[in-house]
Amino acid sequence: MLFSLVSNGTLLTPQDPQPPVPWWSFTKTVLAATALSLVRDGLIRLDDVLAEGPFTLRQLLRHEAGLADYSELADYHAAVARNEAPWSADEMLQRLDANRLRYAPGEGWRYSNVGYLQVARLIERLTGLSLEQALAQRVFDPLDLPHVRLAKNRADLHGVSMGAAVSYDPGWVYHGLLVGPLDHAALCLDRLLSGAFLPQPLLQDMQTAHVLGGPIAGRPWTSPGYALGLMQGGVASGLLLSGHTGAGPGSVIAVYRSVHAGNAASCAVFLEGSDEGAVESEAMKHLLAQINANR
Repeated sequence: MLFSLVSNGTLLTPQDPQPPVPWWSFTKTVLAATALSLVRDGLIRLDDVLAEGPFTLRQLLRHEAGLADYSELADYHAAVARNEAPWSADEMLQRLDANRLRYAPGEGWRYSNVGYLQVARLIERLTGLSLEQALAQRVFDPLDLPHVRLAKNRADLHGVSMGAAVSYDPGWVYHGLLVGPLDHAALCLDRLLSGAFLPQPLLQDMQTAHVLGGPIAGRPWTSPGYALGLMQGGVASGLLLSGHTGAGPGSVIAVYRSVHAGNAASCAVFLEGSDEGAVESEAMKHLLAQINANR
């Protein structure tokens, strides 16, 4: 298990070169931040109906657009397990019957990787850049995070800590898979939510969550919710966490931030295996210890 900790903007864990790790669904937080930078710059509004479908950017980012998720396809999991070449995005969408909404936009909630594929396409359309170029220009360069990159094929995962998934093809992550050092993940979240990247009203929008219910068995959440690219809610320690958990073949990652009595701490934890509850609980433990130390 690896972890990296930021306290009140300062990286506390060693700054020696770290091996890159897959950020899995923490990539969604970066996609959301990139899309919100387009809102900040007046290129789109959160509640405009999009060309990509009868839904808004806010609904896409908060999983309220009515879209399905390719993780429900048994053939998808079987093909990944057999180390097959990824389907094209269009083939995946056809297999999923992705044009058929599962509920009217804004009238339900369903976690959807397909929704974030649409966010990635929106970013490319509005910037005129490749996704990798747009993420660098709008997030990683401004936040001074030079060692994060988009993995597009198996060769791009050379040297990345993939656990048992040594033959994984990142093309199976249709919204894109970021890889980078764990300390960059912790710093990324801390700098995104510290208030300098987005104006305060937009930052408040980013952290306004759709509440999803009560405790989740085997995980630390007591009042989970989902905001704009952020898993957010209360946990068993009493903290309110904002960030994202990510899981893929071979490993899990949890990147979270909490603020208490004016003290902020961000933590990224990476664990080989598949236990999302364990990686979230470890992040919660480090955050609670750091916030208590700052009192």
